[in-house]
Amino acid sequence: MKKRLFDVELSGSSCTSFINEMVRSRRKVTRVEQQAGKVWLRTDSRGLRYIRANRRRHRLKVHIVRLEDGLPAERLFRSWSLLLFGLIPFAASLFLWQVTVDAEHPETAEKVQQALERSSVKPMQLLGGIPAEDALRTQIMAVDHDLSWVRFEKKGTTLHVIPMLSPKTARVQESDGKPSELAARTGGVVTGFRLSSGEPVAHRNQTVKKGDLLATGVLVQGDKTAVVGAEGAVFADYWLEYRFSLPRTVRYRSAGETETVIDWQAPWSDKRQNGRPWWKVVEWKEMTDYPVREVELNEGMEESFLIPLLKHKLLSETSYEKEIKDENILQVTFDSDKVTGTVLFLINENIAEKRPISQGGDD
Repeated sequence: MKKRLFDVELSGSSCTSFINEMVRSRRKVTRVEQQAGKVWLRTDSRGLRYIRANRRRHRLKVHIVRLEDGLPAERLFRSWSLLLFGLIPFAASLFLWQVTVDAEHPETAEKVQQALERSSVKPMQLLGGIPAEDALRTQIMAVDHDLSWVRFEKKGTTLHVIPMLSPKTARVQESDGKPSELAARTGGVVTGFRLSSGEPVAHRNQTVKKGDLLATGVLVQGDKTAVVGAEGAVFADYWLEYRFSLPRTVRYRSAGETETVIDWQAPWSDKRQNGRPWWKVVEWKEMTDYPVREVELNEGMEESFLIPLLKHKLLSETSYEKEIKDENILQVTFDSDKVTGTVLFLINENIAEKRPISQGGDD
């Protein structure tokens, strides 16, 4: 910040000697003019204190004009007001002011909102402290297995979270409409249940084999038996040996450079942009392109590129109720035109499939 300057008018018989004394004392003296027994000079706050302390000794009359004085617009642009005028909106733009969840069902919105709060994604948080989208997406999808993807849109200081529900599974239902029980489609370690009817037979952390009963549709209470059928999902962890063969050169679409545009709007402007409130002086807009890129797979790219690519491929070609929790590379071979290998993935998914209730359960 520039030092404050003052124009000073001195009148008296010893003006010249007083100014020479100020110069010898290393006080700021500039733009000295003399006319009709009066002297005008420009000095700073330190020089002004010297003049006030010594003017009586030299019998001088002093008239002081501070350079900030003038029109309101001039005072604004010469004071701290201008700095605050730009600093406050800039500081406000560094914080997250609004978080919205656009979900099809209130239950989904509530689950997503709770997951966001546990991740400290809420208003008045620094934008730089928000977790990365991939980590945030994983945490949200872990609390609701019905989600196939979570999309994020950040517009200035507002974050829009759009959870996308998976399409209904295309599992074949029994044509005769008879009640069924839930059995294991494959082996694994049970991690959770989401049943709309029936009762669990297996329990959490239990290791089950293919064909084992997971949930029964026969409810027994005292001497009464009711056949209601089992409906829902049973999630389990299991290891999958995944063999792959990919071309050496892979084409993919990725997020390109993000361009940040700062849009200013004066509070007194009559032209409101997209309904923006008057107090929102500055708005940050981010625009990202998604170009198609080519990459040649080489040794050393297994963890950084190959594994994420295989995860995306595996999730896109199988059941939507699936999560990859861990991986272990068993073997990778790089040929001249293709890459082949085997990766062990730790999968968590719904392993339940319907099976007609046995005749013994009907008795």
